[in-house]
Amino acid sequence: MQPARTRLAWRRTTLSCTVAAVLAVKTVLHGEAGAVEWTAAALVLVVWLGFLAVAHRRITGLALHEVAPPVMSVRGAVTATLCTVALAVFAVALVV
Repeated sequence: MQPARTRLAWRRTTLSCTVAAVLAVKTVLHGEAGAVEWTAAALVLVVWLGFLAVAHRRITGLALHEVAPPVMSVRGAVTATLCTVALAVFAVALVV
């Protein structure tokens, strides 16, 4: 059951990141956006794509190893953490 719960957690986190990215882009498209806002929105999309790549790799790995899933690599964990923090920072920059 643990791999299935972990896959669901990754999917929920991916959905949350997707919503944050969509809201960031929507904010730029429907407001008086300057170069800084457009740059932040572009960076949000790049970070979102990076997180999607890490999440997809992890979800796929969990699906292939039902009994004993492999341990997540340090690189993958650091990338996911940095993407999440960067997404939050860019979202705050767009709101403020």
